[in-house]
Amino acid sequence: MTSSPSSPSSPIPVLLLKTKSSPGDAYGDLFSESQHNGVSFAPAFVPVLLHRFDDAGMSQVAGLLRDRRIGNGEHHDYGGLVFTSQRAVEAFAKLVEDGRRDAEADSHPDAANWPHLQDIPVYSVGPATTRALAAVSQNPPLRVFGSHTGNGAALAAYILLHYAEWHAARPAKPAVLFPVGETRRDIIPKTLTDPALPAPSRIPVTETVVYGTGVMESFPADLARTLHDTHHVPVRWVVVFSPSGCDNLLRGMGVLDPETGRARQEARDGKTFVATIGPTTRDHLRTLGFEPDVCAEAPTPTGVMSGIVEYMTKNQS
Repeated sequence: MTSSPSSPSSPIPVLLLKTKSSPGDAYGDLFSESQHNGVSFAPAFVPVLLHRFDDAGMSQVAGLLRDRRIGNGEHHDYGGLVFTSQRAVEAFAKLVEDGRRDAEADSHPDAANWPHLQDIPVYSVGPATTRALAAVSQNPPLRVFGSHTGNGAALAAYILLHYAEWHAARPAKPAVLFPVGETRRDIIPKTLTDPALPAPSRIPVTETVVYGTGVMESFPADLARTLHDTHHVPVRWVVVFSPSGCDNLLRGMGVLDPETGRARQEARDGKTFVATIGPTTRDHLRTLGFEPDVCAEAPTPTGVMSGIVEYMTKNQS
């Protein structure tokens, strides 16, 4: 490094390569706080992914809600819900609101109880997804479990135990509905339906794609503009949340060799430091020949913040 990530008096720019969550973004909120270990930050969002609802999947889930096929009774097709992404929750929340509006417009006598999910467990992979679920309108609120787990493998293990207790009176476990994106890991369905499990312990899983993603056409230009706007600072951080857009990031940083498609570490400017949300994104950067400076131990705002502050503390001049 030609310079050290010390603690300058002005806030350190933190480029968050994600869409800002609504109504509030925990990453933006945390990095906007006054100081962290004597260091202040100035977060800026650079959206990478364009999210769109999948009409077919949205229609399927809307039908399940409308026909009241998700519940705690023997006649219900599904006995629980699983969420591992905020985008899936946003899609679900839209379906709930649309259904509520339709029920009220039709003066349905049971509209006040919509979406009729009072008696089922709703599993959430982490705090961010749990916060998004709080926006799903239901009275009483959804009963959310598992937000402490933090990743799909831990959540799946938790579901196996918790769901068995929830439906202990049923010899065969009802299926869970798993609204997902086009691209997702299969650890949860594989774990819940593992043939090595005793048959009564297995939990059928129905994955329904409710949204798709793609890299925003404007991302390279937006990133280039943000990098240019912060080029004068002595230190800046970039936080990467997914493999999508990593090549554009390295190209924007001027370290990607156009002939080999791999990064040249010696081309780094010494003031731009990179943190990843977790090992999947870190390993993808490594396949491009780039070693990020920080990989968060936990895929949370606090995990990212702690990794950055710890790195800066260790590398102060």
